[in-house]
Amino acid sequence: MRKALITSILYTIVTTILLGIGYPMLVTVIARSAFPKQANGSLIVKSGMVVGSSLIGQPFSGDNYFHSRPSAAGAGYDPTLSGGSNLGPTSKKLVDRIAADTATVQLDHPGVPVPIDLVTTSGSGLDPHISPAAAEYQVARIAKQRKLSEDMVRTLVAKHTTQRTLGLLGEPTVNVLELNLDLDHVNPD
Repeated sequence: MRKALITSILYTIVTTILLGIGYPMLVTVIARSAFPKQANGSLIVKSGMVVGSSLIGQPFSGDNYFHSRPSAAGAGYDPTLSGGSNLGPTSKKLVDRIAADTATVQLDHPGVPVPIDLVTTSGSGLDPHISPAAAEYQVARIAKQRKLSEDMVRTLVAKHTTQRTLGLLGEPTVNVLELNLDLDHVNPD
């Protein structure tokens, strides 16, 4: 009995050191060597300061910026509260929120259907991307506010549009933070 107890304690210590400390350190070293940007959070630095991550959405509310998807993560884009709202399609609260958001978004284009990703949250509540259709829906407002041509704004959208992986997987997306930073670079407002 005593021998089995000592063996189990030693086995627990050895596996804790190997699998709880050694393995995570090895994976971290490999990740930081092979994928340094991704392993460090895909941070975006502007003028020596971190302004965000290309992996986590941020709210933009000014008329001179492209707007992100709504967020269900806490008070909005809180990475510690990542998750959907858990409201189903028959939820009155969800239907009312989407109707109110649709009415607000349609102020720029009365009667024009709103791209769904401008009024619905993503599964994580932190999605940094919108669809090219959602970006196109906002082009006229941005061009007017920034006193730019719509073609110039569309060129910026196209520059920040990521196509399907391998031409098959996923959908084309536009990273809102990167697009807005480039918009500020081209035309500081």
